[in-house]
Amino acid sequence: MKSENVDVVVIGAGPAGSVAASHLANNGFKIKVIEKQVFPRFVIGESLLPHCMDQLKETGLLDAVKEIGFQKKTGASFYREDASCEFSFEEQFTSGWSWTWQVQRATFDQTLAEATAAKGVDVNFGCSVTDVNCDNEIKTVTYETPDGEKHLVKCRFVIDASGYGRVLPRLFDLDKPPTSEPRGAVFCHLNDANRTVHAGENIFVHAFEDNKAWLWAIPFSDKTTSVGVVGEDTLIKDLADNDGEKFIELYQNFAGLKGRFAGIDPNFTPKNIMGYSVGVKKMYGNGYVLCGNSTEFLDPVFSSGVTLATSSGFKAATLAIQELNGVTVDWENDYEKWMQYGINVFRSYVKAWYTGELQTIFFAKNIDPSFKKQICSVLAGYVWDKSNPFVKKHTKLLTTLAKVIKLNEAANV
Repeated sequence: MKSENVDVVVIGAGPAGSVAASHLANNGFKIKVIEKQVFPRFVIGESLLPHCMDQLKETGLLDAVKEIGFQKKTGASFYREDASCEFSFEEQFTSGWSWTWQVQRATFDQTLAEATAAKGVDVNFGCSVTDVNCDNEIKTVTYETPDGEKHLVKCRFVIDASGYGRVLPRLFDLDKPPTSEPRGAVFCHLNDANRTVHAGENIFVHAFEDNKAWLWAIPFSDKTTSVGVVGEDTLIKDLADNDGEKFIELYQNFAGLKGRFAGIDPNFTPKNIMGYSVGVKKMYGNGYVLCGNSTEFLDPVFSSGVTLATSSGFKAATLAIQELNGVTVDWENDYEKWMQYGINVFRSYVKAWYTGELQTIFFAKNIDPSFKKQICSVLAGYVWDKSNPFVKKHTKLLTTLAKVIKLNEAANV
């Protein structure tokens, strides 16, 4: 078995892993990234939020992404029957980025990994982690290469950014049942010949099935579009059966799309993910930390996945740098509780979406412009800005505002 020594092993080369590895490399540490899959590979979750641009810039990865020419995203458009609501990231409460991108994740993730490797990081694809030991001062990670060769890496710290691979949750028995309702998604890419100029900028989210399901359309710069439906498991299984026959029929004839995808077949057989929500008992331990989807994944309705990944990757690396430099780190307060706060803000909005409270706010005839700006900042990913009332009071304010709107609308009937 071959053996080597590094400062930190990062498991996973996706957005969380690339951000973490780049941040560590920028600070002079020797890093090894171990990724099970071979890039480029298809993965869903293509609509970014403005806040993730902060971490890409901070780690020096932003310029590499800019060169690709991804579709610029300036906001989000929500629909329900004949009602609509649009959020422009230029009109938000928090001072931050006013735009981001819609990305083909295969290209986006590979770009981040290559830019990370260009910093001198040793990135290894097609390698499976078989064992991790963090009990001692020197941690060890055992992995196997595609040709079956085993390697032992000695390090001072381990960051798990393995996403749905969930390496440390599996090896350390950290998994726990999610708190959200079991839902799934069915999706594909297709040619978008009937796209309007406006549709080229915003993600399109259309609620149906009495708020129990929603359809997305995410336009890309090459005139293709990602289309999918999220809903309860039984609905998604039915739509996904027979190579997605009912799903294809649904998006081709979906009233809210007004014929945009009529007669257009998917570019590949529709894929589906069931029971995508996950949770963990603990996000850190002796010499290790979890980030990205290795921690928790809620629901894709507000495109929070990549932003939580880059935010957690950057935060995990920042604290790891301190610990490696001999500073005592309070992982409970500075990482786990910090991460849970942002996750819980998004959780409140996801819950309010499915109960219909958030849709009552979105589709109200009149909404206070200041409220809309504050909500827009949450949708832009700034879920740690406690100066924003809709962040600080996220557990109550949405419910209260929805009740007030309903009372006012009833009084004006």
